[in-house]
Amino acid sequence: MSAGGGPAEPGPVTTSWDAPPFDPELGAALRALGDGAREPFTPENLAARQRRDAATRPRPTVRDLRADGRFEVAELRVPGASGGQDVTLVSARPAGITGPLPLLYYLHGGGMIMGNAWSVLPQVLREWALPLELAVVSVEYPLAPRARYPAPLEACYAGFVWAAGHAAELGIDPDRIVVGGKSAGGGLAAALALLTRDRGGPAPIGQLLLCPMLDDRDDTFSSHQMAGIDLWDRTSNTTAWQALLGDRYGGEDIPPYAAPARATDLSRLPPAYIEVGSAETFRDEDVAYANAIWQAGGQAELHVWPGAFHGFDSFAPRAALTQDARDARTRWLRRLLTQAGAGCHQPAPRRKAAR
Repeated sequence: MSAGGGPAEPGPVTTSWDAPPFDPELGAALRALGDGAREPFTPENLAARQRRDAATRPRPTVRDLRADGRFEVAELRVPGASGGQDVTLVSARPAGITGPLPLLYYLHGGGMIMGNAWSVLPQVLREWALPLELAVVSVEYPLAPRARYPAPLEACYAGFVWAAGHAAELGIDPDRIVVGGKSAGGGLAAALALLTRDRGGPAPIGQLLLCPMLDDRDDTFSSHQMAGIDLWDRTSNTTAWQALLGDRYGGEDIPPYAAPARATDLSRLPPAYIEVGSAETFRDEDVAYANAIWQAGGQAELHVWPGAFHGFDSFAPRAALTQDARDARTRWLRRLLTQAGAGCHQPAPRRKAAR
């Protein structure tokens, strides 16, 4: 990629690792999880941890997701990348609304080694689909180490191109698609924005990056500072990147589509919303990514939530800081979609008349 406003190389680190204090409500939630919650992922325990996650993570059915008729939900199998396996998409939208809706194309978290397309939807639908009247497509991308880079990203790209090309069938507005995700999903969303730009594919109007996993080098100040403290620390992070990159891990030629922090050209990207906690591993790489977007002449709204650890909103959903974070995300999405809607001539969605 051409030279430009890319994130700076990790600077020299010091030997003082005093960590920022946790927000009181979040700290209490973290203590309630117990010491076992901070057990890091390692190459030795990865397979067992993956099996445990698959067995215990709630996975709602399509019927569950329909929530007594509040949502229209369908599972779709769409063509994958050339020669690759089909991709499963879970499509959901508020029921009873006619006309094309904006779309949030959402990529789940889990460090590239865990998670699924169904589990994230209840919160995503509650938080954004209903209040903003938007559709959501969640992607079941393959997990590492069974699927190494670029397989997960290519699956996300194939699903994205298919959704944009079948907008009428899905009842979505192809000119108002936002890519988004949390943690590994945030990193994939950032990579997808880069990939669609460089391939000339359908262009998202924004990228919603929640504590995104961006830098395979795992050597920022915050990655050292939060080692053994954050729920997702540098040991787990290294394990996940090794699983994704395989023999390429640690190489100098890692492409930016694998690790967006490697990008040297962040120009011509859609506006970004980037959030991260002050007390989490990804803090410094995420702040650097926002700064690099600004340096490249782009738009980024950055929130660093004081005293927040990785994934804090999932573990402390009623905390004041969680509510502030959710409000900020929703305001950004509403503003972005309103601005995009003002610039197009699509008819506004309408609620179907009750029979």
